[in-house]
Amino acid sequence: MIWTLKLITLAFLLLLGGQYNTFALQDVTADLFGPGNFGTVAAFGDFNSDKQTDIFTIKEQSDLVIFLADSKPPYFKPKVQAKNILGKDITSVVPGDYDGDSQMDVLLTAKNGPKTEVFIFWGHNQTLGTALIVIYLQIAVTPEVQFYVVFKFFGCFITLASLRTEVCSKALSLTGNMRTPHSNAFIDLDRDFTAGNKASQQPCVQSEFVALRCNVLCMFLADGDGYQDHLLPACLDTSCQRSTIYLAKSGSRDSKWIPVLSDFKRKETIWGFVPDNLSQPPALHLGDYNLDGFPDALVVLQNKSGSGQQAFLLENVPCNSETCHSVGRMFHIHWDQSDLGAIKNAVRATFFDIYEDGILDMLVQSKAEGKQDLRIHALKNNFEADAYFVKVMVLSGLCSNDCPEGPFGVNQPGPYVMYTTVDSNGYLKNASAGQLSQSAYFSLQLPYTVLGLGRSANFLDHLFVGIPRQPGETEIRNKEWTAIIPNSQLIVMPFPHDTPRSWSAKLYLTPSNSVLLTAIALIGVCVFILVIIGILHWQEKKADDREKRQEAHRFHFDAM
Repeated sequence: MIWTLKLITLAFLLLLGGQYNTFALQDVTADLFGPGNFGTVAAFGDFNSDKQTDIFTIKEQSDLVIFLADSKPPYFKPKVQAKNILGKDITSVVPGDYDGDSQMDVLLTAKNGPKTEVFIFWGHNQTLGTALIVIYLQIAVTPEVQFYVVFKFFGCFITLASLRTEVCSKALSLTGNMRTPHSNAFIDLDRDFTAGNKASQQPCVQSEFVALRCNVLCMFLADGDGYQDHLLPACLDTSCQRSTIYLAKSGSRDSKWIPVLSDFKRKETIWGFVPDNLSQPPALHLGDYNLDGFPDALVVLQNKSGSGQQAFLLENVPCNSETCHSVGRMFHIHWDQSDLGAIKNAVRATFFDIYEDGILDMLVQSKAEGKQDLRIHALKNNFEADAYFVKVMVLSGLCSNDCPEGPFGVNQPGPYVMYTTVDSNGYLKNASAGQLSQSAYFSLQLPYTVLGLGRSANFLDHLFVGIPRQPGETEIRNKEWTAIIPNSQLIVMPFPHDTPRSWSAKLYLTPSNSVLLTAIALIGVCVFILVIIGILHWQEKKADDREKRQEAHRFHFDAM
């Protein structure tokens, strides 16, 4: 009985403790990669169509290695290895379905003097086939993949037909030269569920500063309006001693760059962005770390008093400064993350759902002494809070149940996800995100979106999913789902593309820790009640036996 009471007490304490946020990380590198945790993580994608995210890496500068997700340790195994696949160094990897056969192909780029060569290797039954040399670019950049077997090279749409031949047509009217390094994204800015459809109509943001080093990212800073805003990590001097992150809101012609983080000083030490080069400008990798509905960021900063580099978590918090009052949000640096601080000479850090449970973990890459390849570190997010999420993956939808390799196709860039619901206080809450909107400069975007719901356990009232439409079409391609269960994963199959009412979705539930703790408490209460019943039954039986013995020894006068 004592142990039962202890178990119930422990369960309720754990359930109560779940109300408070815990930012704890656990190194699980050995469980994921074993001894093979070296290489440059270049991209994510579902190569074998098992709805598990695989990892594309570059080793020895010229080898392509694809780690496929597995259910047994190590959970990522190097199943596809292509040694010296191009005969030269690989500069970027962009997986996607480029020929419309619902199997994932792989696009690689490589330098050829001042030009960049682009190769596409056709996927076939989890292998890589022959390559197509698409185009030569005059500047060293990575292409942005787009939907419907179409991808873009700075205003030039390359359409790959069934014969796997390319046709180039002009897509954007550019009045000036593209800067190097550059930034672009294929994403919906006006909530018409069509990525890039009205990009030319978006107003320019007024600039009142000169940034010598910068890289633009599009994201939603979760201020409640559901629009994608612009983030700009910038250096105001050549050595990045003065680093700042600016934000500009979309949908307004008088938008200005508002600083949301400018204090990079820790005690007496000044930190800042790593001075960029042509292959890796300053960048933020975004994800909702604590599922509060406000996307956070991972960034690598350099100690300006020394030479060390370290990855830091930037938490999205309410603004407490006059400079960011107009946008209402700002970033706060977690200086005391010991697990991230233990990784020296960090080069790149990004979010990744390691265990496919809807909680974003971390992958950090660092320079390894005596090795050419980067070392990969995997950190599990042991975040515990009464918070909820919804995870959405939109597939290509180029076929239905007759797909050549697994049903419903592979994940594709361009889809847009948005939800509206009512929080626990009765206020309307909006959030949105684009899937695979960028691929340049190792942006490492995930082939799905994880939208935090905070502590609202209510059903999602409305969840909208849209995909880009063909040029010239006017009808929006989107569909609405209602009453979506929190802590669930929704896999959307938009087949056929032009008939949204025929689209289907599969819903997978991910029970939270609160369910387990509640079950433990319930079982403990049941055991406690059974013990009480057993004790009372035993006492009653003893009383009956005592009464029978007394009755047997009682002297009966009637017998005399």
